[in-house]
Amino acid sequence: MKNFRRERSILRSIAWQVFISQLFFLQQIAGQLQYSISEELKKGSVVGNVAKDLGIHVMELQLRKMQTVSQTKKQYFNLNLENGDLVVFDRIDRETLCGAKPICFINLEAVIENPLNFFTITIEIQDVNDNAPTFSKTYYEIGISESSVPGVHFPLGNAQDPDLGSNSIQSYTLHGNEYFRLAERTSKDGIKYPEIILEKSLDREKQSFYELILTASDGGKPPKTGTATIQITVQDVNDNFPTFAQDTYHISLPENVPVGYLVVHLNATDKDEGPNGLVSYSFSHIPEAAKELFSVSVLSGDIHVIGPLDYETTDTYEMTVEAKDGGGQVTHCKVSIQVMDVNDNSPEITITSLSASIPEDSPPGTVIAIINIRDLDSGINSDIVCHISDTLAFQLIPSSSSYYKLVTAAGMDRERNPSYNVTIQCTDNGSPPLSTNKTIQLIASDVNDNFPIFEKTDYVVYIMENNQPGTSTHSVHASDLDSDENGKVTYSILNSNIDDIPVTSYVSINSMTGVLYAQRSFDYEQLREFQFQVMAKDSGSPPLSSNVTVRICIIDKNDNAPKILYPSADTEGSALFEFIPHSAEKGYLVTKVIAVDADSGHNAWLSYHLLQVPDPSLLTIGQYNGEIRIGRDLPDIETLRQKIVVLVKDNGLPSLSSTVTLNLVVAENFQQVVPEIRRQPNNSATASNTTFYLVIAIGLISLLFIITVLIAVIYKCRKTPTPTSYGAYSRNVYPQFTLGCPSEISDTSLPFPFSYDVCVTLDSKQNEIAYLKPVQNVPTDNLIDTEDSAVNDSSNNHLKTLSVPQV
Repeated sequence: MKNFRRERSILRSIAWQVFISQLFFLQQIAGQLQYSISEELKKGSVVGNVAKDLGIHVMELQLRKMQTVSQTKKQYFNLNLENGDLVVFDRIDRETLCGAKPICFINLEAVIENPLNFFTITIEIQDVNDNAPTFSKTYYEIGISESSVPGVHFPLGNAQDPDLGSNSIQSYTLHGNEYFRLAERTSKDGIKYPEIILEKSLDREKQSFYELILTASDGGKPPKTGTATIQITVQDVNDNFPTFAQDTYHISLPENVPVGYLVVHLNATDKDEGPNGLVSYSFSHIPEAAKELFSVSVLSGDIHVIGPLDYETTDTYEMTVEAKDGGGQVTHCKVSIQVMDVNDNSPEITITSLSASIPEDSPPGTVIAIINIRDLDSGINSDIVCHISDTLAFQLIPSSSSYYKLVTAAGMDRERNPSYNVTIQCTDNGSPPLSTNKTIQLIASDVNDNFPIFEKTDYVVYIMENNQPGTSTHSVHASDLDSDENGKVTYSILNSNIDDIPVTSYVSINSMTGVLYAQRSFDYEQLREFQFQVMAKDSGSPPLSSNVTVRICIIDKNDNAPKILYPSADTEGSALFEFIPHSAEKGYLVTKVIAVDADSGHNAWLSYHLLQVPDPSLLTIGQYNGEIRIGRDLPDIETLRQKIVVLVKDNGLPSLSSTVTLNLVVAENFQQVVPEIRRQPNNSATASNTTFYLVIAIGLISLLFIITVLIAVIYKCRKTPTPTSYGAYSRNVYPQFTLGCPSEISDTSLPFPFSYDVCVTLDSKQNEIAYLKPVQNVPTDNLIDTEDSAVNDSSNNHLKTLSVPQV
């Protein structure tokens, strides 16, 4: 009989392996892998080569970021990316994973990126004989009435072996004496319960106590055994056993029942009376995990919950309850508790692949993260719906039942949003629903997409003339919204010329700071303004740049003393003589001092003063026109000679000045002036030559005077509207000025946008003639009319002309 059972077990094992092989073949075709291994394999044992079975080259495993995700809380396997082997990572105990289930599987998901693929790996855990049979009690105490007849059965507690099939309990043996033998009773569930059968009648007076050894053996190779001691006490008659209402109780409990909850009330009856009819309850067999969760009342038979239940840990508990009367008779029943799932687990969000930084120019649809969603609950409680907080910039796309892709939905701009916090919220469909949030921080990396921007659209820089070469004059600054090298700005001056001279010989720039430096000392009278362009370029690839115009305006400084045009001393330093007739009265115009200043504005405003005069009351000078007039009537003398010094100074700070010396001779006629001139001191060794030249000069002056009078009469007769300018002075004495820089630097002075001719008479009371010549290519909105007077002195018919030409 034992050999027949062993052969049937072997045939069943072979048929199961053939079925598993066929199932494995079908799973491979469907894109799934299935392996079969024994439990309790050593850590590092190879389960199979996943790369080979999936047809993937080993080199692609790391490139495509292949990884395995376990469906259990504990990670039992690990994938070796170097050779593609799936190896054991932790101890595997089939009994812990699946309990009494006949088939035990561990499911893995293999995820491969670039492109994204999913594969299911199912690993069957086969049983090995790693557990010995155990009895729930070390000692079984049985009371047998001495009146028991031979052949009576006494049930014993069955041994438990968590192994399956042939590795489970196969037989029981009894080591004792001639009064008892071993038998087995099989329940409806197929569980074998050992019994002892009384072979001979007992006599309590001869022997009241028996001790037997019960051994349970499994079918492993080698077999494992477990023993229990049976202590038999011969008692008086107790011929009724406790009886349960049913052999098996099936109970369903939600996993969230509170501690103390009543699971079931067991009631076993005994027809005996007295102590033989009192029934007590206990667990004859209960799993170790269930001992911490359930308890049975010894007197009432109530089974209560004493610990928290968890459907995700264990969903089924089976235990055997023993009812024992006062006479030692026992009866057993089976209690099967099914734990029902409730929605007590929030969804779990796992980021399996994440790009923490993404270029800001990434196109829409770029994959940022791969997200695995799992809920340990079952049924509708594990159905999950996910969404994200930022739906404008990102999109969450489902890839499978448990995977999502987080992709970009629109273009990104790092300068507006340098970083993003994307919150993923997953909610199950339980009642009430539970949700989980997870935030992903994403940084937008910079690309060079912004040009440098200057603070101003153009720059106007004012520099005082006569500056020190090499001094900083101004600085330009451009900002770039990009970061790092893309936002690092350097400056340079674009090549251009000023009067065929490179602009870099006038100014230079610090390429890092944008500070401008003067390369030379500027002269307002030679250069009023110039402009050039500065380029700001970032260090991106390719670099971006922008330009700005810089205008340099030179500010005038009082560095030119007034220049006296008339009268002027001769080359030998002799003073100039002016003739005053005796008939001159108070107010008579003796002469007029004419001076100009090359500066502009206040620096060119001139005033005239008598610096040295013998008789201050005799002569006066106009402070602003330089006219020297007689201040009182002349004394009644034949001749009078006065030597005066006229000071001309400008209005600058500090003021600059020039002087001229005049000799005034009062006489009846011009012939009397000659002896006065001759009497002046002569320190030269060639005094006779000086006298000769003086006579020639007086003659030329007289001739010039006559010609001047004739010309004046002719022009008056013709009434010519435009006077003609004559003079011995060069037309290139001073440059014409053009308004070029803003007026706030002119110090309220009037610029000179016109070339002008001035005809000045010695008497300002006479007619004045002035005309203007407009400067070429000067904007009319910058022109300021300037009028210079020309005075014709008809009293002495002496015309002097000053011409300031255009340059």
